[in-house]
Amino acid sequence: MNPPATTSRTLSTAEERREEIRTAAQKVFAARGLHGTPTIDIAKAAGISQAYLFRLFPTKAKLFTALVQRCNDRIYDTMAHAAASAKAAGAAGEDVLTAMGQAYIALLNDRNLLLVQLHSHGASDDPAIRTQVRSCFARLVELVELQTGAEPQQVREFFAHGMLLNVLAAMNADEVDAHWAQVLLGPPKIDCC
Repeated sequence: MNPPATTSRTLSTAEERREEIRTAAQKVFAARGLHGTPTIDIAKAAGISQAYLFRLFPTKAKLFTALVQRCNDRIYDTMAHAAASAKAAGAAGEDVLTAMGQAYIALLNDRNLLLVQLHSHGASDDPAIRTQVRSCFARLVELVELQTGAEPQQVREFFAHGMLLNVLAAMNADEVDAHWAQVLLGPPKIDCC
């Protein structure tokens, strides 16, 4: 008689589980935002108990703040990579700014990332989330200024255009054949949604 087969189970580290939870939570929070998302739904999406969720993230706001940081790190890293690539190709100033903008536009195709970002602005009534959102903007502004040498007015226009693109992407404005959508979307070369 052969001995019973043993199965080895690989245990995840707490940080690996946190990342898995953030991935699951991103989809759930994207759909309903911070205040409309029950923690039981996040636990179910992550395949864990609600008690274990709270062991890794003591509050829903702490999980949301960690997710906002993760999303903004992705935005930052994408824009930094675009700037570095543009500079390596010999670009400077406006061209680097354009490369960073195009990289951001490509991120808008990730609907969950976009919606979590928008929900984070809406959840800024929570002081911790407000601090997190401010910190993310501070990092991005510093990156744009450092990589492009843009003047404050150019930086404001860059971010204002990005915010407009967020709203247009959220409402799938590229699917609307109306004057207002055409005006706000701008030239056809900008595909934001």
